[in-house]
Amino acid sequence: MPRNILNEPQAMSIDSQVKEMNDLAKKDGLLIVDTRLESHSAKISGQRPVFMQLLNDIRNESFNGILTWAPDRLSRNAGDLGMLVDLMDQEKLLQIKTYSQMFSNNPNEKFLLMILCSQAKLENDQKGLNVKRGIRAKCEKGWRPGPAPIGYINRSFAGTKDIAIDPDRGPLITEMFDKVANGASGRDIKRWADKAGLNNRSGKNLSLSQIYLMLKNPFYYGSFEFPVDSGMWYRGAHEPLIKRSVFKAVQENLICPPKAKWGSKNLTFRGIFKCASCESSITGVEKYRVRQFGKPRRHVYYYCSKTQNPKCKEKPIKEKTLIGAINRYISFMNTAHPQIIKPTRTLAQGMKSYQKIQEQALLNQNMNPKLIKVRFAEYTKHLMLEGTDEEKLEVLKAFKKQLYLHNNEICSAPIK
Repeated sequence: MPRNILNEPQAMSIDSQVKEMNDLAKKDGLLIVDTRLESHSAKISGQRPVFMQLLNDIRNESFNGILTWAPDRLSRNAGDLGMLVDLMDQEKLLQIKTYSQMFSNNPNEKFLLMILCSQAKLENDQKGLNVKRGIRAKCEKGWRPGPAPIGYINRSFAGTKDIAIDPDRGPLITEMFDKVANGASGRDIKRWADKAGLNNRSGKNLSLSQIYLMLKNPFYYGSFEFPVDSGMWYRGAHEPLIKRSVFKAVQENLICPPKAKWGSKNLTFRGIFKCASCESSITGVEKYRVRQFGKPRRHVYYYCSKTQNPKCKEKPIKEKTLIGAINRYISFMNTAHPQIIKPTRTLAQGMKSYQKIQEQALLNQNMNPKLIKVRFAEYTKHLMLEGTDEEKLEVLKAFKKQLYLHNNEICSAPIK
């Protein structure tokens, strides 16, 4: 008497099928060693872990028979079918019994088993082709398969299915596109949508990413691509919510210039100072003011990053104003605390070179070069106006300590 295992991967009516096979085993006097269930499809070879374990147990002679509802439950692909037949040839699998048939290590029965499983594969392949053909025919008629985008609803009546405008969300979608076409940003739309009650099908507020995806969806003006990124476009039979010209204007407004690499902008003093009020780092931003005539004018502002205190009230400072504050701080320290200033080697060498340039200028004017002596404050003021970014930072290194910003002035310690 073969020792059987009940194998049933199909989920539909699984309880009733297991019961039927148990009754059949009792009727025929078969010993069921184990019952194993699996939901993975038998279409692809080697993709079912329970089935692969079943074959390994047969090789290890844990049992020598299989009890299943139908042959196509075991295999609908040539790879798995070949492994089953191979186990029969090795006489490790003595019997496969279904509700109405039995297959043993007999040439005719093995041939019939392969025919039935191959027929199941043929039906499965044809079903896939028919589904794809049906989807393609639906697209050619103008109806996009799957759930309709927000603003539309899937409708079914009299045996036909179509896509209609959602009476609640549809007008809001039209208004959303009009707002963006007139210059509103994605965040503006996010705030407006939350107030207007434009939500998703789960009743939750739209996320910013959902809004951008909707704004880029051509379905709203009457066109769709299916499958996505396939290059196959169709003219929709549904009623558009917007005109194509509006959609085009929205896409133009959504175009953002490529972001510069972090730290690539020329912001000399970013990260050098700290806020005297909250001790957060001072960061910077570059802005351009459009003029009626001429090129846009560049402005650089430095401000508290507020990492230590989000409510910090320290005001931003223009780069030009900051340079003036640095010069005043240097003049004060050079007079009141000269011992604190310790120029770096690079700065000292630069100062000597600058001294020689000034002396040569006096000689060219037939004047005594000893009449001039370049002072530290004078030289650093020159660097702040004409020097490179590296030279400006060398000036600040001469103080050997952290500097702070408060009310557009430089200070040596935070404000307590």
